[in-house]
Amino acid sequence: MFKTKITEMLGIKYPIIEGGMVRVGTGELAAAVSNAGGLGMISSHDYPSREQLGAEIRKTRSLTDKPFGVNVGFWPTLSDLDRGGLVDTAIEEGIKVFETSGHIVEDDVKRIRKGNVIHIHKVARLRDARTAERLGADAVTIVGYECGGGAPLEEITTLIQVPQVIDAVKIPVLAGGGIGDARGFVAALALGAAGVVIGTRFMLTQESMVHQSIKETLVKAQASDTMLVQRSIRIGERVIGNERAQNVLAMEEKGATLEELLPFIAGGEETRRAWAEGDFDTLLPCGQVVGLIHDIPTVKEVVDNIIKGAREIIGRLSSLAAPD
Repeated sequence: MFKTKITEMLGIKYPIIEGGMVRVGTGELAAAVSNAGGLGMISSHDYPSREQLGAEIRKTRSLTDKPFGVNVGFWPTLSDLDRGGLVDTAIEEGIKVFETSGHIVEDDVKRIRKGNVIHIHKVARLRDARTAERLGADAVTIVGYECGGGAPLEEITTLIQVPQVIDAVKIPVLAGGGIGDARGFVAALALGAAGVVIGTRFMLTQESMVHQSIKETLVKAQASDTMLVQRSIRIGERVIGNERAQNVLAMEEKGATLEELLPFIAGGEETRRAWAEGDFDTLLPCGQVVGLIHDIPTVKEVVDNIIKGAREIIGRLSSLAAPD
């Protein structure tokens, strides 16, 4: 096992956490990650009622006896999402780990912490990492420009984001963005991270609900096939550069208003249907690490390969550090 502050905090074998992926973060995928030795994460936004989320948590618990968490995003949405109710439901169901993202305030953290849980907050800026620590988060995830979904508009890579946050906060730091194999895993640990957050690599596995046709298309993609949209509304999102994404970017460059953009970026049920049915013509979050992914293995194979490869890399590096 790899022992770090985060494995000790979460009670997991390996410091590998499934990033909260809206429309993809099902109980089946979460259970597979947890069973493989990491920490799986259910996306609460896919189960917007308290009854739905409770049922998904119970289903996940029937698939694994290992720890898993719930992701709650505090981003602006068009729907009236009862985030507080979802938090309360997860606590009532015995969830002990929350991953949050977006704009949290003190009341949000207090509500989460009342369940005596571990709270990990995901950010894309140094100043937000400091805020998360001040508000009482137990750990923080910092993502680089490479990451799929919400990426930093400042275009700062993971290689820089991670050490600057580690230097600025005292709580454990997780690294996200561009990590999908043993090389990225070891690099993150070398930077000082207590663990890694992985999204796209877990999305392209056998247990993922994403339609096989989309998986097969994405394993042929290059890192340059992703792009960042929604800069104009200050909520950057890295997606696969399909026709929809190209059109959204063109609209933004022409000065489109939020109202004009909404029909093309709203997501919701359209994105869920696209992932499930293989419709490639919508905004599909995807990280640059897709350029390093060329197969569709099981989650266990992904984790096992990361750990096996990491041990080999560390052994090779150790041999390079011979005494003078």
